[in-house]
Amino acid sequence: MEISLIISTLGRSEECVKLLDSLLIQTYPAKEVIFIDQNRDDILYPVLERYRDRLNLNHVRAPNDRGLSRGRNAGLQYATGEIVLFPDDDCWYPADCFEKAIALLMQNNADIVTGRAADETGRSINGRFLTSPQMIDRSNVWTTQIEWMVFFKRELLLDVGGYDVNIGVGAASPWQACEGQDIVLRSLTLGAIAFFSPALIGHHAELPTQSPDKTMRTKGRLYAQGFGYVAGRHNYPVSEFAYFLFRSFAGAIVSAAKLNLPRALYFFEIMMGRLYGYRNGRAQRLSNSV
Repeated sequence: MEISLIISTLGRSEECVKLLDSLLIQTYPAKEVIFIDQNRDDILYPVLERYRDRLNLNHVRAPNDRGLSRGRNAGLQYATGEIVLFPDDDCWYPADCFEKAIALLMQNNADIVTGRAADETGRSINGRFLTSPQMIDRSNVWTTQIEWMVFFKRELLLDVGGYDVNIGVGAASPWQACEGQDIVLRSLTLGAIAFFSPALIGHHAELPTQSPDKTMRTKGRLYAQGFGYVAGRHNYPVSEFAYFLFRSFAGAIVSAAKLNLPRALYFFEIMMGRLYGYRNGRAQRLSNSV
């Protein structure tokens, strides 16, 4: 199985170096690395030139295709590998990551294999992840993936129609996250087999959620709106969604009790964002069914 990497990027250049360096050391090298460059200037070009003789790079300029999901879909038309991964432009991977992913795909006869985000000690970061390997379904889709650790069969991506361009960072909508859960849920309805392994990890800078500033609180709300929208759109019942609202509410109360007001406000923003997104997702689903 050959792997195509599709990286949609905007506003970053040197931040991509860690990712590119990690691709050079993979024990199962990627067939091709496709950069969908949404910048209007040439800030990425000098960085890619340093790697052009060591990686099979395809640099595609797409300044008018803004949005992470839109960029990923644009990259699909250039991908030729049987397996596709969509790295963040500022993540990086352990040397055996791709080898492990291919083995898991084959062992589980899967169409999708997912892993988790971790720091370099192996501690989970930037989300809640289950601790045991298991098949992915509607009940655990929220705790078994992060977008840049999802390996897809390319054929499945084409069958499902790629990412929804109205969801994800940079989309022209309030739904700035959970495009990954959306595409996996749509894939499951087509009968796709998806498998999660906590042993499959990638690395990323840890989000500053212990004492979040206003920028981080705003990001938290935008991401939460995406979460709620996808849950409502995919018809998660109020009884199930209420658990996620309660969890963020409890986080706000506990943080306030510890006199950590920034974190309490962060959880409050998440709760309100989830509720707003969920109501809109359900409303859209109802309007589409009429």
